[in-house]
This record gives sequence, C-alpha cells and structure tokens, in this order.
Amino acid sequence: MLKGPLRIAIDIGGTFTDLQVLEESTGRCFALKRPTTPDDPSRGFMEAIEGARAELGFELSQVGAIFHGTTIATNAVLEHKLPPAALITTSGFRDVLEIARHTRQDVYASFAETRRLLIPRSHRLEVAERIRATGEVAHTLDPASVTGALDRLSALGCRSVAIVLLHAYANAAHELALAQALRERFADMHVSLSHEVSPEIREYERTSTTALNALLMPVVSAYVSALEGRMRATGFSPPLFLMQSNGGVVSPETAARYPARLLLSGPSGGAIAAEQMAVSLGEPNLIGIDLGGTSFDVSVLTDSRPRIVNEGAVDGCPVRLPMVEIRTIGAGGGSLARTDGTGRLLVGPESAGANPGPACYGRGGMRATLTDANVVLGRIDPTYFLGGGMPLDSAAARNVVTEDVGRPLGLGPEAAAEGVTRIAISHMAAAIRLSLFEKGLDPKDFTIVSFGGAGGLHAAQVAEALEIPRVLYPKNAGTLSAWGMLFCDIVHAFARTRLIAVDSAAPAALTPLVNDLLLQGARSLDADGVTADARELRFSVDMRYRGQAYELSVPIDGQVLDANALEKAGVTFHDLHEASFAHADRDETPEIVTVRLNAIGRLRRPDLEHRANEDPAEPKAVRTIWHNDERVDVPVFERTDFGEQDSASGPLIVDDVHSTIFLPSGWWIEGTGTGDLIAQQLSVNPMAALYE
Repeated sequence: MLKGPLRIAIDIGGTFTDLQVLEESTGRCFALKRPTTPDDPSRGFMEAIEGARAELGFELSQVGAIFHGTTIATNAVLEHKLPPAALITTSGFRDVLEIARHTRQDVYASFAETRRLLIPRSHRLEVAERIRATGEVAHTLDPASVTGALDRLSALGCRSVAIVLLHAYANAAHELALAQALRERFADMHVSLSHEVSPEIREYERTSTTALNALLMPVVSAYVSALEGRMRATGFSPPLFLMQSNGGVVSPETAARYPARLLLSGPSGGAIAAEQMAVSLGEPNLIGIDLGGTSFDVSVLTDSRPRIVNEGAVDGCPVRLPMVEIRTIGAGGGSLARTDGTGRLLVGPESAGANPGPACYGRGGMRATLTDANVVLGRIDPTYFLGGGMPLDSAAARNVVTEDVGRPLGLGPEAAAEGVTRIAISHMAAAIRLSLFEKGLDPKDFTIVSFGGAGGLHAAQVAEALEIPRVLYPKNAGTLSAWGMLFCDIVHAFARTRLIAVDSAAPAALTPLVNDLLLQGARSLDADGVTADARELRFSVDMRYRGQAYELSVPIDGQVLDANALEKAGVTFHDLHEASFAHADRDETPEIVTVRLNAIGRLRRPDLEHRANEDPAEPKAVRTIWHNDERVDVPVFERTDFGEQDSASGPLIVDDVHSTIFLPSGWWIEGTGTGDLIAQQLSVNPMAALYE
C-alpha cells in the first residue's frame, strides 16, 4: 500500500499507455504499461489509472497531481481526422496556404509534389480591411464585408474558424472586432486568432499555425471534456496538467484553447527526462532515442539541454510555435516489414499500431513487424513480455516473418528477421546522422540515451553504425517519457514581432512591447494560481543580420531589455552565428525580429529514491539467439540484479518488465549508483582486455 501524496505521469502513445507513479514521501517510482485504447484514449486513461491503483494499492484521493502527455493532436493531423474549419483573412490573401513558399523537395522534378491544404478554397473567406506592418490602420474593417463573410460561414456549417488578418501581430484590433462579431452570431464556434496563437511575421507560417489550431480545437476540446467527465464520474479531481511541445505543461483549459501546442506532447517528455539524466550523470552531450510501437524520435542535447526551436512541421504543415527539436520517423516495434516487386526489403513507415498490432500479440495481426523479427531472433522472451503480463505468440511471429520476408527473399526465418532489424537500424542511424550533421556535431562526442519499449533492443547497433562509443540505458527506459513529465513546470510562451536594429534607440522602443509581454505572463500565471516565489520569467530575442531570411534565438540575462542586456545579446548572436554557420560579421549591427517571453511556474521537483543492489549480478538463464548470422548461447540477466559494481560483456540480454536490452558482441555494460546501466564499445574501453 502506497503512503502519502502521489504524483502520476501518464503518456498515451500509439501502442501503449505508460504510467509513472511517484510516492512523494519516499521518492519511490513505480512504472506500469497498459495497451492504448485508440477508439477512446480517455477510457484508456482511466483504465490505466484504475489498473495502477489495483496493482500498487492506493486510493484515488491520494493523487495530488497528474501530468499527461498525449498524441491526440498529432494523430488527428497525421491521420487526416480533422473536422472541417473555415479561414477568414484579409481581402486578397485567401490563397496564402496554397501559395506557401514555392519550395520543392525535388528541385529537378517536372511537377511540384502535392502539398496538403489544411482548409479548401471554398472555406477560405475574405473581409475588407488593411493594417500595415507598423500597426497603422490603412483601411478600417468594413462591416458589410464582415456580414457577408459570416453569412457564407453559416452556410458552410463549420465548427471552428481561423482568423488571420494581415499584420495582426502588430495591431490586433481588427481581429478582435471580427472575433466579437463572430461570437455574437455563433455562440458555440471555436475561434482561433492569429495574434494569440502565433503573433509573428511570415504570413504563410502564421496562417498554417492558426489554421491547425482551429482544426484541432474541436478534437482536443472533446478529448479534454471526455477526460474530465470520466474523472468526475469516479470522484477523481486532482490538478491535471497537459504536456506541451516546448517541454512545459499547461492546464486543460489552455490546452483546449491552444491545442497546436500539444503536437509534440508525448515525445517532449522524453527530452525532459534526458535533460534530468544529463545533469545527474554528468553527461552533457546526449542523443535521446525513443523507440516505441509506431515511431522513432530523436532529440539532441548539448550542454545538458535540449534544443528549443521556434518552428517545426507536422505532416508537411509549418507550425510556428516553440517546441523541443525532435526528429521523428516511422520506425517502431510495429513497423511493417515486406518486400516490393524488385525484391527490396522494406521496413516501415507503415505500422501495425495498437490494434491489431504485431502478429505475436495474438490480436489478429497478419503481417510481419520489427517486434515479430525480434521474437524470431530470440531477443524477446515471449513468456516475459511486460513482465509476463502479456505472453507472445512466437509461432505466429515466425510464420509472418517467413511468409512476408523469408519466402520472397529465399531466406530462412532467422536470416529474414535479422535482415528486418538491420534495415530498421539503418533508418534509425540515418535519422540521428541527419540531426547531428546539420548542426556540425560529431557523433563521437555524444552518448545515446535509449528509451521506449523497443529502444534497448537496437540502441547499441545504432551506436555502432554511427561510431558512437557509449549507450545509456535508464532504469525507467520503457516509460521514460512519462518519468520525464514528473519534472515539468508550467510554461506559457509569448512572442511579439518588432523589427528593430540593436542600437541605442532599441531599449526605449521595446519598452512598451516588453511591458505588454510581462503583463500577459503575469495574467497567465495568476490564472494557474502560481505563487510569486514560484515564478520565473525568461526573455529571449530572435536576431539576424539585416537582409537574412532566418534568425537565431538569443537568451537574455534578467527580465529587463536595457542597453546592457541588448549589447550582451548582440555579442552572443555573433558567437552563435559563427558556431552555426562558420562565419560572423562582428562589425555589422544585427536586428531584432521577435521578442519572446517564457512565463514559468515552478512546480516542486520530486526527490527520487535510488536503491542499490549489493549482490553481484548473476545470469538467471542462458538463451539461444540468432546473432551475426549464427546461433549463439547468451547469458540473460535480470535488470534489477545489476548493481553499481556489476559489469558484463556482450553478447547478452538484460530483461526488464517494460523493455529488453540486447547487447551485441564487442560491448561491455556496467551498473551505476542510480540504477541506470552504461554500455561502451570494447574498442574504446581501456579495460577491454579484461573482457576478451
């Protein structure tokens, strides 16, 4: 029976729902996994909590807070399951979404690739008005055009609308007036305003972000309502926080109003977990790899911090919002393996998902997956999956791998399965390589942090492909994204565009803008009930050389943008520019494009318990697996048996309740005082001779 107040983190992924239950009085953490319920994630949310309550022994009244990461927004976009929405914009600008940036992935193709249009032209409406980039009103909002647009909107029958007027970031008066007229006529309409969602320059990106937000509002609002309804029905009412793409959390009300902030909700929890590990283990340069059932997520940490970018893309649609930089590819345990007409072996990006899942799950899956391949290779114990809570069908795995891969390629099932893993590993390595090389970073300077249910099966071989010397296996690997959410703070991100040179006139010109941002930050933290001593305000500025089409984000020391702070920011900008692009013009005065403020409400960080195992680790069994084109007998260890002084050399397998580690030949692994495991290639291990 758990005692005292509890904190729960719950991360709903495409295949599994991960939980971390923290007993605050002792610092003990308990990890659990449950199958995701794609038909109704809110049902799976409560089923997972009820399952944890029954298994661990606690009362719902003990739960003091819940932190929740969800893929509801991401999946709605990727699966094109969005209700219709309308766009109202300045006359002459209805085709911004269609014109976009005229960029092509293949510059030599005869035709441009198809681009996804979030809102069809028939649903894009115009109103007569014009505001200049300075904020000056050139043409007032025409009431007749507003009435006409609302009449057409009524005929469309949409549940949500995006309002994106030209230069509304500089003057929001017309957007506010239009929104007021719209709400008076359509009381239940979801309204997304560009000056609230993404108040920055670049019309296409601002329009895309605001449109995505509008499209997601009915989806996320319905999910939040269903979730809160299920909680109320059981008398369960702890504070609920939803994970954002920027690594912070917000209230359900804010999430429903700005659902585009949730597009990287789940993966960002893993990046925050990697940040905690970078500090606790003294590993400042980390590559977080999260290999789950459907995707492979890569996050790069330097100086113990993940990189925050101000723009990303989901399904090819730009999102101009702060987010942890994460590269995602379709590679996971459920990735489908098959051959094409030319005899090529393909793995992913299509996935078997949670339903039916891999064939070995015994839920009707009829196609080979990466998980099936690992079962055939002997790396996954069918009787110990999820600690024995979900036995696997090894015969079904062998059958689909043989039929889908082995027979077409003339290979036996083991050779076919190893081919599947090698293709998947090459995809993962390519994603990491791109994430590093585009920043001028050397893989040899990094350590991989492997997490997700399937991460430990492939991390060492991915590291080999990149010549990365070390791999860190966290003790909460299978549920690490949920674990990371236990360390999150409330974060509200605000931005205002103002083009101005960093000169002596800049501080006075920026003062009204800075004061407005501070007021917005204070109001948001007031609404969250954050006390004065738990608040932190962080300014940054996006800077560039005059004429450039891209910016670099520069942090500001303190909460004042005075002459001294801006002078320091200018020097930092030159340094960052040289580090990023190998050149800097230190004689040129940079200009500010956007001022940003993060209003942070610090939540109490948990004190975690570290339990060390004093008995030497001994193999619990020997298993025959397929490795490097032959059968070999390898020792199998229990994860909890590894203490701080324990070490062993590969090939070996380490079983855990929620994940499995496969360590190939040429590696050694040792325990740490925190319960984590660290593996290193023998070729770079000074004690390698001891293991030969």
